[in-house]
Amino acid sequence: MADLDETLLVEDRPDNEEDVRPDDRVDDERHDEENRLKPEYVSAVESALDAGDQAAVYELVEPLHPADIADLLELFGREDRTHLAVAITDLMSPEVVAELNDHVRELMMEALAPADVATIAEELETDDAVQLLEDLDEDDQKAIIAELEPETQAAVESALSYPEETAGRLMNRHVMAVPEHLTVGDLIDYLRTEGDLEHDFFEVFVIDASHHPVGTCSLNWILTSPRSIKLTDVMKRDQTLIPVSMDQEEVALMFQKYALISAAVVDDSGRLVGQMTVDDIVHIISEEAGEDALLLSGAGDGDINEPIREAYSSRVRWLVANLGTAVVASLIIAFFGAAIEELVALAVLMPIVASIGGNAGTQTMAVAVRAIATNQLTRANTWRIVWRELRVALLNGGTIAVLIGIAAGVLYSPMMGLVIAAAMVANIAVAGLAGVLVPVMFERLDQDPAVASSVFVTMITDSMGFLAFLGLAVVAGLASLG
Repeated sequence: MADLDETLLVEDRPDNEEDVRPDDRVDDERHDEENRLKPEYVSAVESALDAGDQAAVYELVEPLHPADIADLLELFGREDRTHLAVAITDLMSPEVVAELNDHVRELMMEALAPADVATIAEELETDDAVQLLEDLDEDDQKAIIAELEPETQAAVESALSYPEETAGRLMNRHVMAVPEHLTVGDLIDYLRTEGDLEHDFFEVFVIDASHHPVGTCSLNWILTSPRSIKLTDVMKRDQTLIPVSMDQEEVALMFQKYALISAAVVDDSGRLVGQMTVDDIVHIISEEAGEDALLLSGAGDGDINEPIREAYSSRVRWLVANLGTAVVASLIIAFFGAAIEELVALAVLMPIVASIGGNAGTQTMAVAVRAIATNQLTRANTWRIVWRELRVALLNGGTIAVLIGIAAGVLYSPMMGLVIAAAMVANIAVAGLAGVLVPVMFERLDQDPAVASSVFVTMITDSMGFLAFLGLAVVAGLASLG
């Protein structure tokens, strides 16, 4: 067998060895070692655009994979992007459009005629077509939907009726479903003669007379089972069903928890209406992870293609909120103004206490937000996690307190070293508690913990840091309130 396999491999090998590459999308001429478009290549396209040489632009772009064409479009400014799209109209395939950044795609769709957008949407999977239209104005949506074929039109309108970021909006409506009375042979014959094999699928869903899913058959089971065997004898009955109203983040968690490749989506009556597949989940996980990281920083979408006005609006409100919380810390400092004037060392050291406390709070908050998002932190184990993070904070606080206490003791006085060490332990302990309890509080209030937690955790750690350090300094007699 080994000799036979070797012979087949030799005979199937192309005569031109240069044709054998692991990935034809990667080349030294246009891509660097990290598979990004080279700056000199992008500059060449830009120069051809500036010269108005559309033929040269087309020749440069034509060899690119659709995903790379999408990347190239995103690298240009708005005006140049439009000129590039005009120059490579024939290359603007649905695959390119599907790969575009949301903001870039929205701008390009608004620039095209409804009929042209409808032509692109017809060639996409339903979930991709919905993604193409969902961010457009309602009037633009209606104009484009009116140009779609009746079947696609019904599917898109149905998807848009569900809330954003739910399974109903994201699911693929192309589902391979068969009645439960079939045999394996019947199923194979059906797939060969009548099945819609243009769309990828990983398993066949078996349904009853009411269109309720009763089981699934993996492709390997179908191909290895005798033709006379009934589907009910080989299908897997304990399947995971996704409600149409389930949030995309919960869907991703289910796929991760149960190691799913695909899963049936059912409506409120339990009828099969679509499916979610693992390629959708990869996109969701990437999107949610990036979204949470940006929300923690108050940066909004954090997209470099986001319009300036939207970027300003999403960021400035959190800066204003931050300004308000900073005032609280400033009032505490003002209260101890006389003490600070009396002992300059307090002004030198107190930013250290607040800064370390803030970093400790951010660390704990990031862990807590992620744990909430992945269902690792729930009502069932909240207090256990709070106690755990408090112990971690006390250990961290003790370590930092020893280091800063020794340094302050040597530079100023032993009493100053003891004061800042105690303040450091107290503030890091408070930071640990705030880092957990603030996200939990927002989650209990049905608010996204990633959105506002950072502002409040920063306020707590700054305020408590100043209060602990300056208050202990006054109590220890290092300074007075005047």
